[in-house]
Amino acid sequence: MAPKLPPLLLIMMIGVSITLTLCSANFYKDIDVTWGDGRAKILNNGELLTLTLDKTSGSGFQSKDEYMFGKIDMQIKLVPGNSAGTVTAYFGATHDEIDFEFLGNLSGDPYILHTNVYTQGKGNREQQFYLWFDPTADFHTYSILWNPQRTIFSVDGTPIREFKNLESKGVAYPKNQAMRIYSSLWNADDWATRGGLVKADWSKAPFVASYRNFKADACVKLASGASSCGKNAWLNQELDSTSYQRLKWVQKNFMIYNYCTDSKRFPQGFPTECTIV
Repeated sequence: MAPKLPPLLLIMMIGVSITLTLCSANFYKDIDVTWGDGRAKILNNGELLTLTLDKTSGSGFQSKDEYMFGKIDMQIKLVPGNSAGTVTAYFGATHDEIDFEFLGNLSGDPYILHTNVYTQGKGNREQQFYLWFDPTADFHTYSILWNPQRTIFSVDGTPIREFKNLESKGVAYPKNQAMRIYSSLWNADDWATRGGLVKADWSKAPFVASYRNFKADACVKLASGASSCGKNAWLNQELDSTSYQRLKWVQKNFMIYNYCTDSKRFPQGFPTECTIV
């Protein structure tokens, strides 16, 4: 059994950054399998990767490169059927985090998409959503746009969350460390489904999540020299009016938890970023 590990490790940035666009991703070239004793497999000449969880262990992988800002896309097909107690994690960290986590559920109940942003080891910025489709029936694209001004979470091109750089207001923002992408499939039935009330049904194991079309249009950490990302549209990208309306549609219809409205959790007042429009 693997520990409750973070899916996206942030490492101090040193050396040169250059822009690299991965247009035709190949998991043999882009990814290292990191744990699982053979439960993580790269298939179809590097075009498909599967993670497997059974009662003994889950599995995981990490990107070969570290990134300092960029637009990261991954297509994922989640564990089908009764997936209670399973967590498929995509992104995450030890000190800073940009997290997608997919919390499995009983058959017929929707997955919960859990997002969080950690800065300097401090998180507590959870937002959770139901999805407007069945994420186990086919692949869907989960994206992070991370630039010096904002971080935008998107699903199939629809933004679901924006976390802005509000350092001028005293809010820490992840912008000083490079990222290595991690993803994992693991057993979290002590907390994931209804706070741990619903346990994994191991008669349905092994549980399998599938990945394809990993793309990183990003600044990649190299060995030495000055740091520069060059001129890239995503470095200054923001939500236009149409994208902003789509984000509001998702948050109105599919958001099921927002830390910025949890008065019981913050009886002394909401975090600063929650009060700035």
